[in-house]
Amino acid sequence: MKLFDKTGLKLLPLLLGLVFLAASLTPSLIPRGWLVQGVLGGLVMALGYMIGRFVVSVWRLMELPELKGRAAAIFYAVIGVPVLAVLIICISNALAWQNGIRERMGVELMQSSHTVQMMLVAFVVFVILVLVGLLLRIAFDRVRHWLYRYMPKRTANVAGFILTVLVVFIVTRDGVLDNVISAMDKSYTLGQALFDTAPPTPTDARVTGSAASLIDWGAMGQPGRDYVTTGPDAGAIARFTGRDALQPVRVYAGLAQADTADERAEIALEELKRQGGFEREVLIVALPTGTGWLDPGAMDTVEYMHGGDTATIAVQYSYLQSPLALVLETRSGLDQARSLINKVHSHWRSLPKETRPRLYIHGLSLGSWSSMYGTDLFTLLDNPINGALWVGPPFPSSMWNNIVAERNPGSPYVLPEIGDGRLVRFANHEQSPGGPDGWGDIRIVYLQYASDPIVFYEPASLFRAPVWMNEPPAKDVSPDMRFMPVVTKFQLAVDMALANSAPPGYGHAYYGPDYIRPWVAVTAPDNWSETDTQRLIEHCDQGFQIGCRN
Repeated sequence: MKLFDKTGLKLLPLLLGLVFLAASLTPSLIPRGWLVQGVLGGLVMALGYMIGRFVVSVWRLMELPELKGRAAAIFYAVIGVPVLAVLIICISNALAWQNGIRERMGVELMQSSHTVQMMLVAFVVFVILVLVGLLLRIAFDRVRHWLYRYMPKRTANVAGFILTVLVVFIVTRDGVLDNVISAMDKSYTLGQALFDTAPPTPTDARVTGSAASLIDWGAMGQPGRDYVTTGPDAGAIARFTGRDALQPVRVYAGLAQADTADERAEIALEELKRQGGFEREVLIVALPTGTGWLDPGAMDTVEYMHGGDTATIAVQYSYLQSPLALVLETRSGLDQARSLINKVHSHWRSLPKETRPRLYIHGLSLGSWSSMYGTDLFTLLDNPINGALWVGPPFPSSMWNNIVAERNPGSPYVLPEIGDGRLVRFANHEQSPGGPDGWGDIRIVYLQYASDPIVFYEPASLFRAPVWMNEPPAKDVSPDMRFMPVVTKFQLAVDMALANSAPPGYGHAYYGPDYIRPWVAVTAPDNWSETDTQRLIEHCDQGFQIGCRN
């Protein structure tokens, strides 16, 4: 029993780490491959080990008794055997759990969980993180021992801890993190093909970025140029509807157009005026995703259903992917949305009510959060917008959170019902928001998938289950998903990183046909029937003329 005399409580952190590793194998919202699962498992195992070490340290600081000899051996057997049994059970079920999610999403099933490779990756990640923790401990010990020369031990311990944390923070923020952000920003900027690398300027004066345009073609970036030069033209719309159609107006200002959000918004507004956007039936202020991308499945469909009598104005605010922009460039999107919406609404409200277009707000992902922030309903009370379609709203969105909090009793958190449905309705891949009837003066629809971690990530899942995990799971959510403190939070964080890898109609991959019924409900197109809706869904599904990619 000498082994247990020497180890004392040191095996407890390792056992807790193994419990966390086992829990990480349970399913979450997005299916994971063996490599990602291995990294996740190693990370949470290290976190469990760290928590265990902290508990042991507190126990010893309190000078509480420790088991030794035979008593310690029995204790570890009683604790360790169930832990190993749980780990074995989770490993044996990992493939079935992941395939359960894949089957629900209609993707190819995995033939093997690659258990050996997965566990090897997990233990390598665990060892690396433990070594990092050990190096930090050595650094802390050296700092506090050096401070012992100049101050009492208790004060030196506190000061040494603070100094170590500050050094680590400064090094990671100003060294590693800054270089990573700079590299990402540079790579995404190059991907935009700005200025000298931009393709030739359009010759059609009606196109944003042409020689007649107020917007610089080279400053628009690749997402903007794709948006204004693709999509259905008047001929394609006319062939679909069987009626005369107009060429849709698409205005887009790139991030490089001007230095400030106000300047970019002002230039975009003047370009919208130049193209006659305020003379159309429908005007949409659209906020793109972080990279500046606008989903063709959202924009093309609404142009079809209104015979091209539409105008859309959008302004880019970042080059980063939405999850990165959400963390690193939060204010840029919010400021741009508020500036653009305020300027467009200010001019729109100055026009005669009987001749001005109907005004709508739209955003996907980070664009959804930004445009919700920029839509101050109290400011718009005297001249309210006609409606909004917000898709995949990120979890921090205060307007979305406030609306969901008011859901009718008994309605699910992932697809809530709000009052009598005259102001706000929700839709998903299978549930329609209803038709254009039964609304009040403003129509707001949220399109969101229950399997979208960008929407349903919960920061408090570190210590409590998200609300939606306490309800019966939606069809696209695994019934085998279970809450585990700490582990669930990191599972959902990994899900956010993988959100766009889901097949269309799941996760954060919003599907072109799923926009159609929400747009019908929000914009109530004239002379539009359920047959037209079905035809447009089929047209979008076939993928010609309409871009249904995400």
